[in-house]
Amino acid sequence: MSIAENIARVRERIQIAAERTGRNAETITLMAVSKTFPASSIREAYDAGLRVFGENRVQEFAGKAEDLRDLEQARWHMIGHLQTNKAVKAAEMFHAVDSVDSLKLAEKLNDAGRSAGKKLAVLVEVNVGGEEAKTGVAPDSTELDGLLSAAAQLEHLEIRGLMTVPPFTEDPQGSRFYFRKLRELRDQIAQRRISGLGMDVLSMGMSHDFEVAIEEGSTCVRVGTGIFGMRSPKL
Repeated sequence: MSIAENIARVRERIQIAAERTGRNAETITLMAVSKTFPASSIREAYDAGLRVFGENRVQEFAGKAEDLRDLEQARWHMIGHLQTNKAVKAAEMFHAVDSVDSLKLAEKLNDAGRSAGKKLAVLVEVNVGGEEAKTGVAPDSTELDGLLSAAAQLEHLEIRGLMTVPPFTEDPQGSRFYFRKLRELRDQIAQRRISGLGMDVLSMGMSHDFEVAIEEGSTCVRVGTGIFGMRSPKL
């Protein structure tokens, strides 16, 4: 199937999943995870109507950015772990960073945003499964509370919500507990009404489990192989 056909199929699945829980599919963003795929594939997805793209590595996207400069309506999201020493470059190239996992990184991005003359949209990454191999702030932790309260006051950041990557299970239903946990955490934070803090976005769900994520309240699903096909095992 072509990329355009894959996108149509994914959109249909999003529609069906949304209808199961009485949601409007138009409130759910489809992000194409384009890491490891060439600029030509991203352009094909753009021509098929996608506008939101996620990349995992600053240097990899830097190699594609020039070829994609004419895609004026595209929004580029950094979704992989971001080292603080790459914050300046990320602020230059991306519209949003969806993987903020420390106050130090938030402050670096704020400084970089000030220098670039822009306000970066960011999500706080939460490690809902407590996996040592994954980045993200522990849920229900003093670190998370401190990050949210402090980052909300940074003038060149717009805190829009939370992101997570749950422990992988072959059965998509295995992710439900973690998606629900993130939604409940978001709701608890929103009830506190922290000044300058937005909690409208829940980025959760990937190619194999995005329908479950939608049922649990996801507002942004990150789909890579479901759109572009299988990645090379070497990448």
